[in-house]
Amino acid sequence: MSVADDRSTTASAFVSPIADPAPLGLAAFALTTFLLSAKNAGWMTSATGDAFLGYALAYGGLAQLLAGMWEFRNRNVFGATAFSTYGGFWIGLGLWVLLVARPKFAAAALLVPKPAALIATAAAVTTTNHDLGWILLAFAIFNTYMLLWSTQVNAAVFGVFLTLEATEIILFIGNFLSSSPTPTTTIKVGGYVGVVTAAVAWYASAALISRGMGGRLALPVGRPLIGPPSADDVLSVDKR
Repeated sequence: MSVADDRSTTASAFVSPIADPAPLGLAAFALTTFLLSAKNAGWMTSATGDAFLGYALAYGGLAQLLAGMWEFRNRNVFGATAFSTYGGFWIGLGLWVLLVARPKFAAAALLVPKPAALIATAAAVTTTNHDLGWILLAFAIFNTYMLLWSTQVNAAVFGVFLTLEATEIILFIGNFLSSSPTPTTTIKVGGYVGVVTAAVAWYASAALISRGMGGRLALPVGRPLIGPPSADDVLSVDKR
């Protein structure tokens, strides 16, 4: 086999890298976060309030999870972990609503006499709010160390995790304190901050799309708050 044959074989075996999945993951996260945050903010008074549910499963859930899997292909450990986890979050939240919260309220409504149904419904409100509090507390713990590592990505991604941290903290406190079927003041504040989170994530998605296209229009993402180690730092570590 000639050298030319070797080169052609190598070229044919080479697989080009996939497009950056981060803009998709951020867009999916942003849209679903916006829909749920609008509900938490009390803006959906003339709607069912469940607009987020289908998109939690299909877009914020499945599409974001796929973005995380593609980030594994790109060897991006941060993106793979973030998108896969929050894709799982949205799928899990959707399933919790369908399989836990709704059946609980349906069972309470069937009780007779009516006072018993009212008492059971009030208890269901409290327990489901507390469920959400525990879920959000768990993801706030995860988000805390992802927030720390996001300082090494870029300012736009750091902004997403910073606003998301505030959203999760406010909402888990609000849900632990709430026994109301409608958003309390604390939950509404969490909804407002969640809308800001969605806006920041949408911006980060748009910026990464513009940069990935390589055209003349490119939105800035900002420098990492903590840059890569210098050559001197690497050498000092190697000497140890």
